[in-house]
Amino acid sequence: MAIENRAGRAQAGSRRVVITGMGVATALGDTLDAFWSGLCEGRSGVGPLTLFDTTAFKVHFGGQVRDWDPVARFGVKEARHLDRFAQFAVVAADGAVQQSGIDFAAVEPHRCGVFIGSGIGGLNEFETQHATMIAKGPSRISPFTIPKLMVNAASGQVSIKYGLRGPTSAIATACASAANAIGDALKTIQRGWADVMITGGSEAAITHMGLGGFASMRALSTRNDDPTHASRPFDRDRDGFVLAEGAGILVLEAEEVAIARGATIYAELLGYGMSSDGSHITAPDEEGRGAARAMRMCLEDAGVNPEEVGYINAHGTSTDLGDLAETRAMKLVFGDFARKLRISSTKSQLGHLLGASGGVELIASTMAIQTGVLPPTINLDNPGEGCDLDYIPNVAREARVDVVMSNSFGFGGHNASLLIGRYRAS
Repeated sequence: MAIENRAGRAQAGSRRVVITGMGVATALGDTLDAFWSGLCEGRSGVGPLTLFDTTAFKVHFGGQVRDWDPVARFGVKEARHLDRFAQFAVVAADGAVQQSGIDFAAVEPHRCGVFIGSGIGGLNEFETQHATMIAKGPSRISPFTIPKLMVNAASGQVSIKYGLRGPTSAIATACASAANAIGDALKTIQRGWADVMITGGSEAAITHMGLGGFASMRALSTRNDDPTHASRPFDRDRDGFVLAEGAGILVLEAEEVAIARGATIYAELLGYGMSSDGSHITAPDEEGRGAARAMRMCLEDAGVNPEEVGYINAHGTSTDLGDLAETRAMKLVFGDFARKLRISSTKSQLGHLLGASGGVELIASTMAIQTGVLPPTINLDNPGEGCDLDYIPNVAREARVDVVMSNSFGFGGHNASLLIGRYRAS
């Protein structure tokens, strides 16, 4: 059983790793309460974009973080030094740290680190400064350009905010970035390289190039007349994903460290698996073989049997190939038990946060364990061909789950799976 395997790992010297804090910035809100209540109510955060004029674009909507005032949050000077994606990361990290109750002034800074993933990084800053260079010449490029646009700006800024000097890095594996960052943070604590890790992902790719580039690939839904129903994972009428932005950040701690300071533990991070399709730069392996390898590796890493998984927060992007490939992958891994799995895609409500999605979705998975509510896949009216599992259509479901899997798959053939469980003391 999973409990015995966890105890066995602890006896063998592999440290148990727990989740003690969570913070978000999403289209459904930038507090954990707003985010979770929105998901459970089946509300869509997708709507018309207001960040710039989209008249000339094929797509006019997305999962935008609304009412975001960086000056009010950071002050004029600091706001100028942070690209939007780093702003999201800092705010979400602050929410996670506050919930965790950790006082970094009272811990050894060299034992605390930051792994934050982003698929694209400071795209807005790149575009802004490129326009400045074309209009006014290279001498007018801001000296803050490189520190703002680099993918590691989010992890760097968070480490600076809290004075952390432990392992700090940035992971860029497209839409698997946050999941890979969290998995790497798990292994970092298990190996004894750190005691506390701030980890997750952040993305702010709703820009001229981001929106235009994905639209040119024909990757995005074009339901401009009905944006709240545009993201429809596993549905027959899905026509592409909805571009979104935001961040999902968690505080991970070694179990003994969290217990020693009296922290509230929300879940245990049990396992991590990753693989590559090795077949195409954007399309998934159609049979889901790479995704299946990541899921199997994750289960093996956790010492958990497939039948113990109570819920899967699917990658579920609302694309024809992706949703079908993930369904096939789940059937490969879980066999006949796949019919009993409860599965949903929260991207139906949030849109696709790209490199931040794995962080936000692991938080949703943790909240499912905590509350006994499984968020729905909204807009799922007619399951697509081959999409014949239980995707919790349209209405949230009450169910106690003790083990949850979260999947993230990215361009480049990157596959990452995470497994969390209800925490039980050693």
